[in-house]
Amino acid sequence: MNVAGLDGVTIDAFGTLVTLRDPIPALAAALAERGVARDREVVVHGFRAEVAHYTQHSASGHDEAGLAQLQRDCAGVFLEAVDADLDAAEFAPAYAAAMHFDVLPGVPEALRRLRALGLELAVVANWDLTLGRMLEEAALTEFFPVVVHAAAKPAPDGILRALDAMRVDPARALHVGDDEVDALAASAAGLRFAAAPLADAIASLT
Repeated sequence: MNVAGLDGVTIDAFGTLVTLRDPIPALAAALAERGVARDREVVVHGFRAEVAHYTQHSASGHDEAGLAQLQRDCAGVFLEAVDADLDAAEFAPAYAAAMHFDVLPGVPEALRRLRALGLELAVVANWDLTLGRMLEEAALTEFFPVVVHAAAKPAPDGILRALDAMRVDPARALHVGDDEVDALAASAAGLRFAAAPLADAIASLT
């Protein structure tokens, strides 16, 4: 792909920029602190149930009120799945605090290369309002003047909002992501698509 044909790149977050550090020990500890002892397998089952719920409802956490409700709901799904009779509102902060993200290998170098090529960058993610906080904790904020959370991919709206903010035409943009919803969103928005890992996706830029 010729960089001369690009003005901007939109990038997915989870699975493309960062990955989730294992939250199971922290979740098991949070349960134990409240008098609920569960085996790892049970906690894993609860976490998977919560992830399935979050994936379907992440866009509802687009503002502070929605985020608080989403976190309560997610905690409730987890507690029900592990058969723990605890208050979801009380447990929600502990559940959220168990989620920490690590930057994927090669990502900072790839982002520096994209910026050195003169390309505008944006994050477009199916993530709640905490996306900006995560980017700050991962020391990635400096690369992204435009951040779009609650993007609702595979709908193209989030990507198109990012392009509008960057003043980049879809025909001169690339979207990088790690799954089918990213590919579908890019196609619907009129962008080219490259699959993660990010370093591999941009390796062919000349």
